[in-house]
Amino acid sequence: MRAVSLRALASVNLAAIERNVTRLRELAGPGTRLCAVVKADAYGHGAVPCARAALRAGAEALAVATAREAVELRSGGVQAPVLVLGALSDEELPQALAAGAEVIAWSLRFVEQVERGADAPVAMHVKLDTGMGRLGTRALEEALAVADRIAAGGPRLALAGAMTHFASADEDPEFVRAQLDEFEPFVARLRRRAPGIVVHCANSAAIINEPATHFGMVRPGIAMYGGDPMNEEPSRHGLEPALALTSYVAAVKLAAPGQSTGYGRRYIARTDTWLATLPIGYADGIRRAMGGNGQVLVGGTRYPIVGAVSMDNVVLEIGAEPSVAVGERATLVGTDGAERLTAEELARRMGTVNYEVLCGISARVPRAYHRDGEPV
Repeated sequence: MRAVSLRALASVNLAAIERNVTRLRELAGPGTRLCAVVKADAYGHGAVPCARAALRAGAEALAVATAREAVELRSGGVQAPVLVLGALSDEELPQALAAGAEVIAWSLRFVEQVERGADAPVAMHVKLDTGMGRLGTRALEEALAVADRIAAGGPRLALAGAMTHFASADEDPEFVRAQLDEFEPFVARLRRRAPGIVVHCANSAAIINEPATHFGMVRPGIAMYGGDPMNEEPSRHGLEPALALTSYVAAVKLAAPGQSTGYGRRYIARTDTWLATLPIGYADGIRRAMGGNGQVLVGGTRYPIVGAVSMDNVVLEIGAEPSVAVGERATLVGTDGAERLTAEELARRMGTVNYEVLCGISARVPRAYHRDGEPV
């Protein structure tokens, strides 16, 4: 048995993130800024290291969802512009302002809150809801009134941008066009008021599929980490997955016919078969939906997950011969030999998206960083 230092590990290749950002900048085209989305702990990859990697590759700004995420970047020494994309409560707004973050506005009440709370100029982006149906105002005139209020707010407010967000850039180009048809008149009228504003709406899927959406800045998220926003194959777009999730074989035992494994006895051996237990489970981000459905790589071979995924363990069916050994590495996301398990494949097996697979890797799993194999 070889020594194993960690029961589970997420290894993140920062060089892959840098190459993905370079690729996305190429797709965005010259003169278009790139705002790297590092919310949700950089989609499970680690916010501060990934923010630094994106900036090294030419990103000019960062985006998060919450005030706490903006504070985390500042605490980590990141000084680039940070845009908070999400709603801010009365308690959270002071945190965002203290971090020097840029914020999103769609109501006059919020603009007035910012003005009262600001000790320094705050850059604000006005959001028009063109079809996502979440944040932002659907009313063009209200959005323009918010922009006018910001522009008239004196030295503590700065009208910095105009934005919207696409609902289905990964699958419905007609609706993207419909959203653009609503957004473009807003942009035209706002530019007459403030010619220097930055206009942005393109997420990862729109960067790849819809050049007309690029405007002055793009906001890639999943693609920056090497995920395919269409949940298919990243390499089709020149993207490289940055994260590998591994564990190890903690036990190997023979199951006789009629013997079971896991809660609920969802797997019962029909013949003599060897089982391997990995010390990783749903508390680490391996969803219960993978039981009887997922696969894991050991020694370059795919083995099925059998029985119920538990909080701390999963079990693999090895077969009639004990062809894996205690201590061997097990790959749940990543490459082993000629075989590869992508976040997209896991997502399809579970009926979800690669975003959820990556974001679901819990904080209990340590992250380790390298650049093409060299630790950093």
